Amino acid sequence: MKRYLDCSASDLANIEKDDLIYAIRASEGRILVSECIGAIPPLLNNITNAELAASQGADILLLNLFDVSAPVINGLPAGIDPQETLRELQRLTGRVIGVNLEAVDPAHASQHDEFWQMTPGRAATADNARKLYEMGARIVVLTGNPNNGVSNQAIAESLNLIRAQVGDKLVLITGKMHGAGIVRESGSALLTEQDIALFIDNGADVVLVPAPGTIPGMTVERVAALIDFTHQRGALAMTAIGTSQEGADRETIRQMALMSKMAGADIHHIGDTGYAGLALPENIFTYSVAIRGVRHTYSRMARSINR
Repeated sequence: MKRYLDCSASDLANIEKDDLIYAIRASEGRILVSECIGAIPPLLNNITNAELAASQGADILLLNLFDVSAPVINGLPAGIDPQETLRELQRLTGRVIGVNLEAVDPAHASQHDEFWQMTPGRAATADNARKLYEMGARIVVLTGNPNNGVSNQAIAESLNLIRAQVGDKLVLITGKMHGAGIVRESGSALLTEQDIALFIDNGADVVLVPAPGTIPGMTVERVAALIDFTHQRGALAMTAIGTSQEGADRETIRQMALMSKMAGADIHHIGDTGYAGLALPENIFTYSVAIRGVRHTYSRMARSINR
């Protein structure tokens, strides 16, 4: 199996879980995940936000607010069967597709009317994960959107059920980018070594850790310690920018990218709300160049999906 850095669309079209993990690990901290929202109008009107992210060097496309019961990715060609949206997005971009699911803790479930409010088709259930795999997703991220009441314990419990059903098929990533509605799990208390052990014991392949500089108390040293613990337990680590700093200036993005790499990230994530729906496109490009230079960035951007 090749490094993900060297993979073309044909290599990724039907990639199996073990090969995908190997390809990421072999790329040595140079893989960029761009989170996108397809449920709102895209920045470029009739082109999906995911396609725009891919054009700027993103290796993996992660969909937020994707509801398996009512699949929508705005900007796809007209007439696409809703059940084929993920496969069509992969065909158009040549990228592996991931989807967020949210593990709401019943003790902290929040009723609100904000943009991020929960729907059953976004819940972190084994049934939803199985449907996503059947629709073409190869990665599921168990995390939480603002104010939805997602706890680390609920993530671990949902993860255990999902692993039992599709753990041999989907790469399972777990963790929080921010408090997700639970104040006691925020700041430096957002993620501990105990939480990481709980995730891995319940089947996590990759642990999501806030990128240095995104959450109060998440310094390079603290994130590095969490990642080192994750690696010792045999899992990979993904740093994440989920605090709207994906809409910051380029120099801030460069600093976060380099700090994440120094901390030991195997995968780098950039969030979906530069404005709404996608990081600033120039920041996706900037992040990519910071972690691997222009050669690999231009190669990802230029490589035809017909290869």
